[in-house]
Amino acid sequence: MREEEIIEVLKRENEEFRKLYEEHRHLDSILDEMNKKPYLTPEEEVEKKRMQKEKLYKKDKMAEIIRQYKTKLSKEATK
Repeated sequence: MREEEIIEVLKRENEEFRKLYEEHRHLDSILDEMNKKPYLTPEEEVEKKRMQKEKLYKKDKMAEIIRQYKTKLSKEATK
């Protein structure tokens, strides 16, 4: 199973993954808008860095869930 397929399955079947995915996408869109600005205030810079860290944390958590799912699939395949 390809990773894209796994992501689609997890978005349907795993509430935690779906929530992380949606929050990650939301942060991505906010950061895209911030990146379009020619200048950010110091407060906006701090908020941008915070959101980038949060986005990365969510990406790491999603990757962990994907790894667990792949492990589960491979164990089921060997039974």
